[in-house]
Amino acid sequence: MSEQPLFTARGLRKAFPGVVALDGVDLEVYAGRVVALLGENGAGKSTLVKILSGVHQPDEGSMAFQGAPYAPRSAAVALDAGIGMVHQETNLLPGLSVMENIAIGRLPLNRGLIDYDALRAHARTHLERVGLADVDPATPVARLSVGARQKVEIAKALALEARLLVLDEPTAALSREDAQILFELIDDLRSQGVGFIYISHRLYEIPRVADAVVVLRDGARVAGWSRGDVATEDIIQAMVGREVDEQFPDPPDTVGEELLRAEGLTRHGAFTDVDLTVRRGEILGIAGLVGAGRTELARALTGADLLDAGQVYLEGEAVRVRTPEEAAQAGIAMVPEDRKEHGLALDQLVRDNATYPMLERAVEGGLVRPSTLNRLTEQLAERVDLRGSPHQTAATLSGGNQQKVVIAKWLPREPDVVIFDEPTRGVDVGAKQAIYRIIRELVTQGKGVIVISSELPEVLGLAHRVAVLSRGRLTGELPRAEATERAVMQLAVKG
Repeated sequence: MSEQPLFTARGLRKAFPGVVALDGVDLEVYAGRVVALLGENGAGKSTLVKILSGVHQPDEGSMAFQGAPYAPRSAAVALDAGIGMVHQETNLLPGLSVMENIAIGRLPLNRGLIDYDALRAHARTHLERVGLADVDPATPVARLSVGARQKVEIAKALALEARLLVLDEPTAALSREDAQILFELIDDLRSQGVGFIYISHRLYEIPRVADAVVVLRDGARVAGWSRGDVATEDIIQAMVGREVDEQFPDPPDTVGEELLRAEGLTRHGAFTDVDLTVRRGEILGIAGLVGAGRTELARALTGADLLDAGQVYLEGEAVRVRTPEEAAQAGIAMVPEDRKEHGLALDQLVRDNATYPMLERAVEGGLVRPSTLNRLTEQLAERVDLRGSPHQTAATLSGGNQQKVVIAKWLPREPDVVIFDEPTRGVDVGAKQAIYRIIRELVTQGKGVIVISSELPEVLGLAHRVAVLSRGRLTGELPRAEATERAVMQLAVKG
Protein backbone atom coordinates (compact mmCIF):
# COMPACT_ATOMS: atom_id res chain seq x y z
CA MET A 1 0.00 0.00 0.00
CA SER A 2 1.43 3.37 -1.00
CA GLU A 3 1.74 6.09 1.66
CA GLN A 4 -0.26 8.63 -0.30
CA PRO A 5 -3.95 7.85 -0.81
CA LEU A 6 -5.27 7.59 -4.35
CA PHE A 7 -8.38 9.48 -3.30
CA THR A 8 -9.21 11.55 -0.23
CA ALA A 9 -12.32 13.38 0.93
CA ARG A 10 -12.21 15.73 3.88
CA GLY A 11 -15.22 17.19 5.69
CA LEU A 12 -17.71 16.70 2.87
CA ARG A 13 -21.06 18.26 3.65
CA LYS A 14 -24.15 18.41 1.46
CA ALA A 15 -27.62 19.63 2.38
CA PHE A 16 -30.85 19.50 0.45
CA PRO A 17 -34.10 21.25 1.44
CA GLY A 18 -35.11 19.80 4.79
CA VAL A 19 -32.27 17.27 5.13
CA VAL A 20 -28.52 17.12 5.67
CA ALA A 21 -27.45 14.29 3.37
CA LEU A 22 -23.75 14.39 4.30
CA ASP A 23 -22.33 15.89 7.48
CA GLY A 24 -18.54 16.26 7.51
CA VAL A 25 -17.58 12.91 5.99
CA ASP A 26 -13.93 11.84 5.55
CA LEU A 27 -12.86 9.01 3.24
CA GLU A 28 -9.57 7.60 1.98
CA VAL A 29 -8.98 5.06 -0.80
CA TYR A 30 -5.51 3.71 -1.58
CA ALA A 31 -4.34 2.32 -4.90
CA GLY A 32 -4.81 -1.43 -5.05
CA ARG A 33 -7.27 -1.40 -2.13
CA VAL A 34 -11.02 -1.90 -1.81
CA VAL A 35 -13.01 0.22 0.64
CA ALA A 36 -16.47 -1.14 1.44
CA LEU A 37 -18.83 1.83 1.90
CA LEU A 38 -21.81 0.58 3.90
CA GLY A 39 -25.00 1.97 5.40
CA GLU A 40 -28.75 1.75 5.19
CA ASN A 41 -30.61 3.42 2.34
CA GLY A 42 -30.64 7.12 3.12
CA ALA A 43 -27.35 6.95 5.07
CA GLY A 44 -25.57 9.22 2.57
CA LYS A 45 -23.73 6.71 0.38
CA SER A 46 -25.40 7.82 -2.86
CA THR A 47 -24.82 11.50 -2.11
CA LEU A 48 -21.14 10.86 -1.41
CA VAL A 49 -20.76 8.91 -4.65
CA LYS A 50 -22.59 11.60 -6.63
CA ILE A 51 -20.20 14.23 -5.29
CA LEU A 52 -17.23 12.04 -6.16
CA SER A 53 -18.57 11.49 -9.69
CA GLY A 54 -19.42 15.17 -10.35
CA VAL A 55 -23.21 14.91 -10.24
CA HIS A 56 -23.41 17.05 -7.07
CA GLN A 57 -20.99 19.62 -5.70
CA PRO A 58 -20.36 19.69 -1.93
CA ASP A 59 -21.44 22.64 0.21
CA GLU A 60 -18.31 22.22 2.31
CA GLY A 61 -15.18 20.09 2.26
CA SER A 62 -12.56 19.14 -0.30
CA MET A 63 -11.31 16.18 -2.35
CA ALA A 64 -8.03 15.11 -3.88
CA PHE A 65 -7.34 12.47 -6.54
CA GLN A 66 -3.90 11.15 -7.48
CA GLY A 67 -2.26 13.84 -5.37
CA ALA A 68 -4.03 16.82 -6.97
CA PRO A 69 -7.10 18.84 -5.89
CA TYR A 70 -10.24 17.28 -7.33
CA ALA A 71 -13.55 19.11 -7.80
CA PRO A 72 -15.48 17.69 -10.78
CA ARG A 73 -18.32 19.81 -12.13
CA SER A 74 -19.85 16.99 -14.18
CA ALA A 75 -19.82 13.22 -14.63
CA ALA A 76 -17.80 13.67 -17.84
CA VAL A 77 -15.05 15.47 -15.92
CA ALA A 78 -14.92 12.60 -13.42
CA LEU A 79 -14.66 10.03 -16.19
CA ASP A 80 -11.88 11.96 -17.91
CA ALA A 81 -10.03 12.17 -14.59
CA GLY A 82 -10.09 8.39 -14.28
CA ILE A 83 -13.03 7.64 -11.98
CA GLY A 84 -15.54 5.10 -13.27
CA MET A 85 -19.01 4.25 -11.93
CA VAL A 86 -20.88 0.95 -12.06
CA HIS A 87 -24.44 1.59 -10.95
CA GLN A 88 -26.85 -0.83 -9.31
CA GLU A 89 -29.51 0.10 -11.87
CA THR A 90 -27.75 -0.13 -15.20
CA ASN A 91 -27.35 3.02 -17.27
CA LEU A 92 -27.15 1.21 -20.59
CA LEU A 93 -29.06 2.16 -23.74
CA PRO A 94 -31.23 -0.89 -24.48
CA GLY A 95 -31.73 -0.03 -28.15
CA LEU A 96 -27.99 -0.07 -28.86
CA SER A 97 -25.73 -3.10 -29.14
CA VAL A 98 -23.45 -4.34 -26.38
CA MET A 99 -20.36 -3.08 -28.21
CA GLU A 100 -21.89 0.37 -28.79
CA ASN A 101 -22.76 0.67 -25.10
CA ILE A 102 -19.26 -0.32 -24.01
CA ALA A 103 -17.65 2.34 -26.23
CA ILE A 104 -20.39 4.99 -26.01
CA GLY A 105 -18.85 8.45 -26.39
CA ARG A 106 -15.57 6.92 -27.57
CA LEU A 107 -16.56 5.07 -30.75
CA PRO A 108 -13.54 4.22 -32.95
CA LEU A 109 -13.62 6.02 -36.29
CA ASN A 110 -12.05 5.33 -39.68
CA ARG A 111 -12.23 8.19 -42.16
CA GLY A 112 -15.12 9.72 -40.25
CA LEU A 113 -17.14 6.48 -40.06
CA ILE A 114 -17.52 4.05 -37.17
CA ASP A 115 -14.95 1.28 -37.43
CA TYR A 116 -17.14 -1.71 -36.53
CA ASP A 117 -14.29 -4.22 -36.69
CA ALA A 118 -12.34 -2.25 -34.11
CA LEU A 119 -15.52 -1.70 -32.10
CA ARG A 120 -16.25 -5.44 -32.00
CA ALA A 121 -12.64 -6.34 -31.06
CA HIS A 122 -12.61 -3.72 -28.31
CA ALA A 123 -15.88 -5.05 -26.87
CA ARG A 124 -14.76 -8.69 -27.00
CA THR A 125 -11.66 -7.87 -24.96
CA HIS A 126 -13.70 -6.42 -22.11
CA LEU A 127 -16.57 -8.92 -22.33
CA GLU A 128 -14.06 -11.73 -21.81
CA ARG A 129 -12.79 -9.96 -18.69
CA VAL A 130 -16.27 -10.09 -17.09
CA GLY A 131 -17.20 -13.62 -18.15
CA LEU A 132 -19.32 -12.77 -21.21
CA ALA A 133 -17.04 -14.25 -23.88
CA ASP A 134 -20.01 -16.11 -25.40
CA VAL A 135 -22.09 -12.96 -25.96
CA ASP A 136 -22.08 -11.54 -29.48
CA PRO A 137 -20.98 -7.89 -29.16
CA ALA A 138 -23.62 -6.96 -31.76
CA THR A 139 -26.46 -8.21 -29.50
CA PRO A 140 -28.91 -5.46 -28.48
CA VAL A 141 -28.71 -4.83 -24.74
CA ALA A 142 -32.51 -5.15 -24.53
CA ARG A 143 -32.15 -8.89 -25.23
CA LEU A 144 -29.83 -9.52 -22.28
CA SER A 145 -30.81 -10.74 -18.82
CA VAL A 146 -30.53 -8.41 -15.83
CA GLY A 147 -27.35 -10.18 -14.72
CA ALA A 148 -25.76 -9.95 -18.16
CA ARG A 149 -26.59 -6.24 -18.35
CA GLN A 150 -24.81 -5.71 -15.03
CA LYS A 151 -21.70 -7.38 -16.44
CA VAL A 152 -21.83 -5.16 -19.52
CA GLU A 153 -22.00 -2.15 -17.18
CA ILE A 154 -18.82 -3.38 -15.50
CA ALA A 155 -17.14 -3.98 -18.87
CA LYS A 156 -18.07 -0.44 -19.89
CA ALA A 157 -16.34 0.98 -16.81
CA LEU A 158 -13.26 -1.17 -17.36
CA ALA A 159 -13.00 0.08 -20.93
CA LEU A 160 -12.40 3.57 -19.55
CA GLU A 161 -9.14 2.37 -17.91
CA ALA A 162 -10.25 4.03 -14.69
CA ARG A 163 -7.86 4.30 -11.73
CA LEU A 164 -10.72 4.41 -9.21
CA LEU A 165 -13.86 2.33 -9.71
CA VAL A 166 -17.04 2.86 -7.70
CA LEU A 167 -19.13 -0.32 -7.68
CA ASP A 168 -22.69 0.28 -6.44
CA GLU A 169 -24.36 -3.08 -5.65
CA PRO A 170 -22.45 -4.77 -8.51
CA THR A 171 -23.55 -8.29 -7.54
CA ALA A 172 -27.22 -7.54 -6.86
CA ALA A 173 -28.28 -9.16 -10.14
CA LEU A 174 -25.53 -11.80 -10.26
CA SER A 175 -25.49 -15.43 -9.18
CA ARG A 176 -22.85 -16.58 -6.72
CA GLU A 177 -20.84 -18.04 -9.57
CA ASP A 178 -20.95 -14.77 -11.51
CA ALA A 179 -20.11 -12.85 -8.33
CA GLN A 180 -16.99 -14.98 -7.93
CA ILE A 181 -15.94 -14.02 -11.46
CA LEU A 182 -16.37 -10.38 -10.47
CA PHE A 183 -14.33 -10.83 -7.27
CA GLU A 184 -11.50 -12.44 -9.26
CA LEU A 185 -11.65 -9.52 -11.68
CA ILE A 186 -11.42 -7.08 -8.77
CA ASP A 187 -8.40 -9.03 -7.47
CA ASP A 188 -6.74 -8.72 -10.88
CA LEU A 189 -7.39 -4.99 -11.14
CA ARG A 190 -6.33 -4.48 -7.53
CA SER A 191 -2.96 -6.03 -8.40
CA GLN A 192 -2.69 -3.43 -11.18
CA GLY A 193 -3.13 -0.57 -8.69
CA VAL A 194 -6.81 0.18 -9.28
CA GLY A 195 -8.65 1.46 -6.20
CA PHE A 196 -12.27 0.63 -5.42
CA ILE A 197 -15.21 1.93 -3.46
CA TYR A 198 -17.51 -1.05 -3.04
CA ILE A 199 -21.14 -0.54 -1.98
CA SER A 200 -23.20 -3.60 -1.12
CA HIS A 201 -26.04 -4.73 1.13
CA ARG A 202 -24.74 -8.31 0.86
CA LEU A 203 -22.64 -8.14 3.99
CA TYR A 204 -21.34 -11.68 3.60
CA GLU A 205 -19.35 -10.43 0.57
CA ILE A 206 -17.37 -7.90 2.58
CA PRO A 207 -14.66 -10.18 4.08
CA ARG A 208 -14.03 -11.61 0.61
CA VAL A 209 -13.67 -8.36 -1.27
CA ALA A 210 -12.79 -5.52 1.13
CA ASP A 211 -9.51 -4.25 2.56
CA ALA A 212 -11.25 -1.63 4.71
CA VAL A 213 -14.79 -0.84 5.84
CA VAL A 214 -16.51 2.52 6.35
CA VAL A 215 -20.07 2.83 7.70
CA LEU A 216 -22.32 5.86 7.25
CA ARG A 217 -25.49 6.56 9.20
CA ASP A 218 -27.75 9.62 8.83
CA GLY A 219 -25.14 11.36 6.69
CA ALA A 220 -22.25 10.93 9.11
CA ARG A 221 -19.33 8.52 9.28
CA VAL A 222 -20.04 6.43 12.40
CA ALA A 223 -17.52 3.57 12.10
CA GLY A 224 -14.46 2.45 10.17
CA TRP A 225 -12.10 -0.52 10.14
CA SER A 226 -8.74 -0.88 8.38
CA ARG A 227 -9.54 -4.50 7.50
CA GLY A 228 -12.31 -6.35 5.71
CA ASP A 229 -12.90 -9.29 8.06
CA VAL A 230 -15.27 -7.39 10.35
CA ALA A 231 -18.00 -9.32 12.16
CA THR A 232 -21.34 -8.91 10.39
CA GLU A 233 -23.04 -8.18 13.71
CA ASP A 234 -20.67 -5.25 14.35
CA ILE A 235 -21.35 -3.82 10.88
CA ILE A 236 -25.12 -4.13 11.27
CA GLN A 237 -25.08 -2.50 14.68
CA ALA A 238 -23.06 0.42 13.29
CA MET A 239 -25.41 0.73 10.31
CA VAL A 240 -28.67 0.81 12.26
CA GLY A 241 -27.48 2.05 15.64
CA ARG A 242 -29.19 -0.80 17.48
CA GLU A 243 -29.21 -4.56 17.85
CA VAL A 244 -31.03 -6.36 15.02
CA ASP A 245 -33.24 -9.37 15.70
CA GLU A 246 -32.37 -12.74 14.23
CA GLN A 247 -32.43 -12.26 10.47
CA PHE A 248 -34.38 -15.39 9.57
CA PRO A 249 -36.67 -16.54 12.38
CA ASP A 250 -38.33 -19.90 11.75
CA PRO A 251 -41.34 -19.52 9.42
CA PRO A 252 -44.71 -19.58 11.20
CA ASP A 253 -46.44 -22.93 11.72
CA THR A 254 -49.36 -22.02 9.45
CA VAL A 255 -49.28 -24.55 6.61
CA GLY A 256 -52.75 -25.73 5.62
CA GLU A 257 -54.46 -27.31 2.64
CA GLU A 258 -53.30 -27.15 -0.96
CA LEU A 259 -53.91 -23.76 -2.53
CA LEU A 260 -52.07 -23.70 -5.88
CA ARG A 261 -51.09 -26.66 -8.03
CA ALA A 262 -49.20 -26.50 -11.32
CA GLU A 263 -48.92 -29.55 -13.56
CA GLY A 264 -46.62 -30.04 -16.55
CA LEU A 265 -45.83 -26.36 -17.03
CA THR A 266 -43.76 -25.83 -20.17
CA ARG A 267 -42.52 -22.78 -22.02
CA HIS A 268 -40.20 -23.69 -24.86
CA GLY A 269 -36.64 -22.54 -24.25
CA ALA A 270 -37.31 -21.62 -20.61
CA PHE A 271 -38.65 -24.57 -18.57
CA THR A 272 -40.14 -28.00 -19.21
CA ASP A 273 -42.72 -30.17 -17.44
CA VAL A 274 -42.62 -28.41 -14.07
CA ASP A 275 -44.98 -29.56 -11.29
CA LEU A 276 -45.41 -27.39 -8.18
CA THR A 277 -47.76 -27.08 -5.22
CA VAL A 278 -48.19 -24.29 -2.69
CA ARG A 279 -50.31 -24.69 0.43
CA ARG A 280 -52.14 -22.06 2.44
CA GLY A 281 -49.82 -20.44 4.95
CA GLU A 282 -46.74 -21.84 3.22
CA ILE A 283 -43.60 -20.16 1.91
CA LEU A 284 -42.25 -22.12 -1.05
CA GLY A 285 -38.70 -21.19 -1.97
CA ILE A 286 -37.50 -21.63 -5.55
CA ALA A 287 -33.74 -21.93 -5.98
CA GLY A 288 -31.43 -22.50 -8.92
CA LEU A 289 -28.53 -21.02 -10.80
CA VAL A 290 -28.89 -18.09 -13.21
CA GLY A 291 -30.61 -19.38 -16.34
CA ALA A 292 -32.43 -22.17 -14.49
CA GLY A 293 -35.83 -20.74 -15.46
CA ARG A 294 -36.94 -19.34 -12.08
CA THR A 295 -38.06 -15.90 -13.25
CA GLU A 296 -39.52 -17.33 -16.47
CA LEU A 297 -41.65 -19.73 -14.42
CA ALA A 298 -42.89 -16.88 -12.22
CA ARG A 299 -43.77 -14.78 -15.26
CA ALA A 300 -45.75 -17.66 -16.75
CA LEU A 301 -47.67 -18.22 -13.52
CA THR A 302 -48.71 -14.56 -13.57
CA GLY A 303 -49.53 -14.27 -17.28
CA ALA A 304 -46.58 -12.08 -18.25
CA ASP A 305 -45.44 -14.91 -20.55
CA LEU A 306 -47.69 -17.55 -22.11
CA LEU A 307 -47.38 -21.26 -21.40
CA ASP A 308 -46.93 -23.72 -24.24
CA ALA A 309 -48.29 -26.57 -22.11
CA GLY A 310 -49.52 -27.36 -18.61
CA GLN A 311 -52.31 -26.34 -16.28
CA VAL A 312 -52.61 -24.20 -13.15
CA TYR A 313 -55.20 -24.91 -10.45
CA LEU A 314 -56.33 -22.67 -7.60
CA GLU A 315 -58.17 -24.45 -4.80
CA GLY A 316 -58.71 -27.36 -7.16
CA GLU A 317 -60.26 -25.26 -9.94
CA ALA A 318 -58.46 -24.93 -13.28
CA VAL A 319 -57.57 -21.31 -14.09
CA ARG A 320 -56.39 -19.87 -17.38
CA VAL A 321 -53.96 -17.02 -17.00
CA ARG A 322 -53.00 -15.18 -20.18
CA THR A 323 -52.28 -11.70 -18.82
CA PRO A 324 -51.13 -10.25 -15.47
CA GLU A 325 -54.61 -8.76 -15.03
CA GLU A 326 -56.20 -12.19 -15.45
CA ALA A 327 -53.73 -13.53 -12.89
CA ALA A 328 -54.64 -10.76 -10.44
CA GLN A 329 -58.34 -11.44 -10.93
CA ALA A 330 -57.73 -15.13 -10.27
CA GLY A 331 -55.81 -14.28 -7.08
CA ILE A 332 -52.15 -14.49 -8.14
CA ALA A 333 -49.88 -11.44 -7.74
CA MET A 334 -46.19 -10.93 -8.41
CA VAL A 335 -43.51 -8.61 -7.07
CA PRO A 336 -41.11 -8.62 -10.06
CA GLU A 337 -37.34 -8.90 -10.12
CA ASP A 338 -36.83 -5.52 -11.80
CA ARG A 339 -38.99 -3.09 -9.82
CA LYS A 340 -38.02 -0.07 -11.91
CA GLU A 341 -38.85 -1.64 -15.25
CA HIS A 342 -41.82 -3.81 -14.34
CA GLY A 343 -43.08 -2.73 -10.92
CA LEU A 344 -43.30 1.06 -10.86
CA ALA A 345 -44.14 4.11 -12.92
CA LEU A 346 -41.07 6.03 -11.77
CA ASP A 347 -42.26 9.45 -12.88
CA GLN A 348 -45.58 9.07 -11.05
CA LEU A 349 -46.30 9.89 -7.41
CA VAL A 350 -45.86 7.27 -4.72
CA ARG A 351 -49.56 7.69 -4.01
CA ASP A 352 -50.56 6.90 -7.59
CA ASN A 353 -48.27 3.86 -7.77
CA ALA A 354 -49.57 2.44 -4.50
CA THR A 355 -53.26 2.96 -5.24
CA TYR A 356 -53.44 2.18 -8.95
CA PRO A 357 -54.92 -1.33 -8.47
CA MET A 358 -57.73 0.09 -6.29
CA LEU A 359 -58.68 3.33 -8.01
CA GLU A 360 -62.33 2.31 -8.00
CA ARG A 361 -62.37 2.77 -4.22
CA ALA A 362 -61.56 6.46 -4.66
CA VAL A 363 -64.25 7.20 -7.27
CA GLU A 364 -67.15 9.34 -6.10
CA GLY A 365 -69.65 10.81 -8.53
CA GLY A 366 -67.59 9.65 -11.49
CA LEU A 367 -64.46 11.46 -10.24
CA VAL A 368 -61.33 10.18 -8.50
CA ARG A 369 -61.02 11.87 -5.11
CA PRO A 370 -57.39 12.74 -4.25
CA SER A 371 -58.26 12.92 -0.55
CA THR A 372 -59.41 9.29 -0.65
CA LEU A 373 -56.23 8.26 -2.47
CA ASN A 374 -54.18 10.06 0.18
CA ARG A 375 -56.00 8.23 2.98
CA LEU A 376 -55.56 4.85 1.30
CA THR A 377 -51.86 5.53 0.71
CA GLU A 378 -51.32 6.46 4.35
CA GLN A 379 -52.91 3.17 5.41
CA LEU A 380 -50.69 1.19 3.05
CA ALA A 381 -47.57 3.14 4.06
CA GLU A 382 -48.15 2.24 7.70
CA ARG A 383 -48.73 -1.40 6.81
CA VAL A 384 -45.40 -1.77 4.96
CA ASP A 385 -43.39 0.76 7.01
CA LEU A 386 -42.89 3.04 3.99
CA ARG A 387 -40.47 5.91 4.56
CA GLY A 388 -41.29 8.78 2.25
CA SER A 389 -44.04 11.16 1.21
CA PRO A 390 -47.04 10.00 -0.86
CA HIS A 391 -46.51 13.14 -2.95
CA GLN A 392 -42.94 12.50 -4.11
CA THR A 393 -42.21 10.62 -7.30
CA ALA A 394 -41.36 6.94 -7.03
CA ALA A 395 -37.97 7.60 -8.68
CA THR A 396 -36.86 9.66 -5.67
CA LEU A 397 -37.38 6.85 -3.14
CA SER A 398 -34.60 4.57 -1.94
CA GLY A 399 -34.50 1.06 -3.39
CA GLY A 400 -35.99 -0.47 -0.26
CA ASN A 401 -38.89 1.96 -0.17
CA GLN A 402 -39.54 1.49 -3.90
CA GLN A 403 -39.82 -2.25 -3.21
CA LYS A 404 -42.28 -1.58 -0.39
CA VAL A 405 -44.48 0.41 -2.78
CA VAL A 406 -44.49 -2.48 -5.28
CA ILE A 407 -45.58 -4.81 -2.49
CA ALA A 408 -48.09 -2.39 -0.99
CA LYS A 409 -50.09 -1.93 -4.19
CA TRP A 410 -51.10 -5.62 -4.19
CA LEU A 411 -52.15 -5.90 -0.55
CA PRO A 412 -55.66 -4.37 -0.87
CA ARG A 413 -56.57 -6.89 -3.58
CA GLU A 414 -56.01 -9.71 -1.08
CA PRO A 415 -54.35 -12.15 -3.52
CA ASP A 416 -54.32 -15.82 -2.55
CA VAL A 417 -50.80 -16.38 -3.90
CA VAL A 418 -48.01 -13.79 -3.93
CA ILE A 419 -44.80 -14.46 -5.87
CA PHE A 420 -41.72 -12.51 -4.76
CA ASP A 421 -38.93 -12.57 -7.37
CA GLU A 422 -35.69 -11.32 -5.76
CA PRO A 423 -37.67 -9.48 -3.03
CA THR A 424 -34.64 -7.86 -1.36
CA ARG A 425 -32.33 -7.18 -4.31
CA GLY A 426 -30.49 -3.93 -3.65
CA VAL A 427 -32.21 -3.08 -0.34
CA ASP A 428 -30.59 -2.49 3.04
CA VAL A 429 -30.79 -4.60 6.17
CA GLY A 430 -33.60 -2.54 7.70
CA ALA A 431 -35.77 -2.76 4.58
CA LYS A 432 -35.05 -6.49 4.34
CA GLN A 433 -36.46 -7.01 7.81
CA ALA A 434 -39.61 -5.06 6.87
CA ILE A 435 -40.09 -7.16 3.72
CA TYR A 436 -39.57 -10.41 5.65
CA ARG A 437 -42.19 -9.23 8.15
CA ILE A 438 -44.68 -8.62 5.33
CA ILE A 439 -44.05 -12.11 3.93
CA ARG A 440 -44.67 -13.64 7.37
CA GLU A 441 -47.87 -11.63 7.78
CA LEU A 442 -49.17 -12.89 4.43
CA VAL A 443 -48.71 -16.54 5.34
CA THR A 444 -50.22 -16.08 8.80
CA GLN A 445 -53.29 -14.76 6.95
CA GLY A 446 -53.46 -18.02 5.02
CA LYS A 447 -51.90 -16.79 1.79
CA GLY A 448 -49.46 -18.88 -0.22
CA VAL A 449 -46.09 -17.25 -0.90
CA ILE A 450 -43.42 -18.17 -3.44
CA VAL A 451 -39.96 -16.65 -2.86
CA ILE A 452 -37.39 -16.72 -5.67
CA SER A 453 -33.94 -15.48 -4.71
CA SER A 454 -30.38 -15.82 -5.94
CA GLU A 455 -29.29 -15.35 -2.30
CA LEU A 456 -29.45 -18.94 -1.14
CA PRO A 457 -29.39 -18.09 2.60
CA GLU A 458 -32.54 -16.03 2.01
CA VAL A 459 -34.40 -18.94 0.39
CA LEU A 460 -33.26 -21.36 3.10
CA GLY A 461 -34.03 -18.89 5.88
CA LEU A 462 -37.57 -18.03 4.78
CA ALA A 463 -39.05 -21.15 3.20
CA HIS A 464 -41.00 -24.07 4.63
CA ARG A 465 -39.96 -26.05 1.53
CA VAL A 466 -37.49 -25.47 -1.33
CA ALA A 467 -37.99 -26.47 -4.97
CA VAL A 468 -34.87 -26.48 -7.12
CA LEU A 469 -34.70 -25.81 -10.86
CA SER A 470 -31.81 -26.70 -13.14
CA ARG A 471 -31.80 -25.76 -16.83
CA GLY A 472 -35.56 -25.42 -16.88
CA ARG A 473 -36.38 -28.67 -15.09
CA LEU A 474 -37.48 -29.31 -11.52
CA THR A 475 -34.73 -31.51 -10.10
CA GLY A 476 -36.04 -31.90 -6.57
CA GLU A 477 -37.86 -30.52 -3.55
CA LEU A 478 -36.50 -30.35 -0.02
CA PRO A 479 -38.33 -29.89 3.28
CA ARG A 480 -36.88 -27.19 5.51
CA ALA A 481 -35.05 -29.68 7.73
CA GLU A 482 -33.15 -31.10 4.73
CA ALA A 483 -32.63 -27.88 2.75
CA THR A 484 -28.95 -27.16 3.26
CA GLU A 485 -26.80 -25.15 0.87
CA ARG A 486 -24.99 -28.31 -0.15
CA ALA A 487 -28.21 -30.23 -0.84
CA VAL A 488 -29.69 -27.36 -2.87
CA MET A 489 -26.54 -26.89 -4.94
CA GLN A 490 -26.36 -30.59 -5.73
CA LEU A 491 -29.86 -30.35 -7.20
CA ALA A 492 -29.09 -27.01 -8.91
CA VAL A 493 -26.30 -28.54 -10.99
CA LYS A 494 -28.05 -31.86 -11.56
CA GLY A 495 -29.51 -30.87 -14.91
